[in-house]
Amino acid sequence: MPDHAPDPLRRNERSRQAILDASIALIGELGYDKVSIEAIARRAGVGKQTIYRWWSSKGAVVLEAATHSLDPVVSFPDTGDFAADLRTQLRGILKLIANTGFGSAYRGLIAAGQSDPELLSALFDQIIEPNVQAFGRRAALAQERGELRDDADVQALRDVVYGFVEYRLIHAMPIKPRHIDALLKIAFDGVR
Repeated sequence: MPDHAPDPLRRNERSRQAILDASIALIGELGYDKVSIEAIARRAGVGKQTIYRWWSSKGAVVLEAATHSLDPVVSFPDTGDFAADLRTQLRGILKLIANTGFGSAYRGLIAAGQSDPELLSALFDQIIEPNVQAFGRRAALAQERGELRDDADVQALRDVVYGFVEYRLIHAMPIKPRHIDALLKIAFDGVR
């Protein structure tokens, strides 16, 4: 049973960051399936044994790289306008997808997870579930403040908003700011 959680205490931070950056960059250039641990090690300027010492598989490396890339853009701002805050978050995600290999890495992790249930579970635990929880907390606050109706189905809203992004991301369809604006107009006109 491979462990997808690396031991952060055993790492050199500069090497770790180089490995994470190399993973996302290479996958953006070549695609998930064409990137190997050896290629990541070469790009990062480390030995492949360094990667294997810290991660159990390519999927584990890429999952940490994807999580690390996504963390800064998924935090919810709180300006008192839930729709505007959600727009800011989604546009940050779009920028990440457009300017890095994150989209290719995420698609690759989903695909690899189909034959590696532990990787798929780790993807859910490290990327999806924390963001579901953050959305729920921010939506509850929005309801308390009157930014959303009390009877709004925030789980359905979450699924509509993030499901749209996930659908387009997984199918490698373009996602532009105008798509996000149209999505939020449709979604929020029904819950305000």
